[in-house]
Amino acid sequence: MTKPVQLPLDVAAIQSLLPHRYPFLLVDRVVEFESRKRILAFKNVTCNEPFFSGHFPGNPVMPGVLVVEALAQAGGLLTQLTAQAEGSAHTGEKLFYLVKVDNAKFLKMVVPGDRLELDVELKRHIRNMAMYTAIARVDGEVVACAEILCAEAQR
Repeated sequence: MTKPVQLPLDVAAIQSLLPHRYPFLLVDRVVEFESRKRILAFKNVTCNEPFFSGHFPGNPVMPGVLVVEALAQAGGLLTQLTAQAEGSAHTGEKLFYLVKVDNAKFLKMVVPGDRLELDVELKRHIRNMAMYTAIARVDGEVVACAEILCAEAQR
């Protein structure tokens, strides 16, 4: 039996599903969700991000690896919300690790003031692993994309 997920999800709800915390929680809001299919989430990029002080002083740019990490976290939310929608009692207790990134492309820089749109689709789910097709956009324009593989770890 599936349970509806109440959207949008705020940071408190996201923290109940992911283990990440400041400064490494890179998803601020979930606005769309289709169980076993897709999620759309946002990361508001502000001038206060700790990585901007060193990347790069006077010309702040969000590191591409952190854009990929934000996409992977959105994928983790897709997996966790799917489990929640399907009635799993262990939502938020599972831990997933990023194990592979393929075909990553960085097309535009992400800078302070941008709202990063994290659009992630589940491509395949096999046992304890999930493969996602992930696209990051700012103002509707693709800034990065990748195929991401995450695996569940035993705690």
